[in-house]
Amino acid sequence: MQLSETPMVITGPVRVPHQMLAEQVYDDHLSVHDDETAEKLGLIGAPIEGPTHFSQFEPLLASLWGERWFSDGCLSAHFLNMVVDGEEVQATVTVPGPGAEKVQIDAAKADGTPVLTGTASVGPDHAETALSPRVAKAQANPPERLVILDQLSVGQQGAVADIVSTAPDVHYGDLYPFTINAKLERITEKMAWHDPERGAETPWGWAAVPIEMLSVLANSGSKDSGFVVRQPSVGLFIDLEVRLLGQPVLVGHDYWVEREIIALAESRRTESYWVRNRLVDVATDTAVAEVLLHNGVFKDSYPDYPQD
Repeated sequence: MQLSETPMVITGPVRVPHQMLAEQVYDDHLSVHDDETAEKLGLIGAPIEGPTHFSQFEPLLASLWGERWFSDGCLSAHFLNMVVDGEEVQATVTVPGPGAEKVQIDAAKADGTPVLTGTASVGPDHAETALSPRVAKAQANPPERLVILDQLSVGQQGAVADIVSTAPDVHYGDLYPFTINAKLERITEKMAWHDPERGAETPWGWAAVPIEMLSVLANSGSKDSGFVVRQPSVGLFIDLEVRLLGQPVLVGHDYWVEREIIALAESRRTESYWVRNRLVDVATDTAVAEVLLHNGVFKDSYPDYPQD
């Protein structure tokens, strides 16, 4: 980790993130993380899942905010360009001044191609995040017509509040074909407070789930949400924000996942929907995290999509 002069820029090490969704399955067909599917969509390769890059920021932000990062941290990012297996990525954090509780985050490939940009902050009183204006714009400009997402509506809530376990060896199914232990074996940053075997060393007596895994917990049961996306179609994450609400999400605990669609959108290549997911500790009935997912669906992946 290197520190530069004002404005302070914290630069992380170069890492090679690993693809763990090559076998991901949506409604009996493979996802964009499969090489053949990605090629059919005109992509250069199967992208690594965007949340993977969040881990590269954790040690940088912990160096700024210490324990507060693990209990009150927030990462808010817009994904700019995909990364494929074998590509190098470096994370940077730009700190505006001493005592700052909001910073700029960026990740880029070795050739300078931007991967993501956004903000990180520490609460409980967070400043406006990188995604706040993007959500507001989508809410103010709803799409006139949707084809793949025509059965979704703003305000729609998940049909069930499913329970997700953070036991180290729980497999998260077709959408996320791995366990927390498997993720920790290949994660870019191995931090002691994420290690289930060292949970007793943390202030909470349990290991903290890595920040990149919170989207997995929020989205792994989304097939049962009742949010109908017409098939066959291929999706991707466009934006992701993860916010902790006073304590970490802990390994070995069970959480309710509550979901609500807060905006719908459309671009030249995609239809999309914003879902706010809330993780509630089953044992204490306390909300501990919010995960804001902007899910896109490629128009070209849906047969006979209308041509304007």
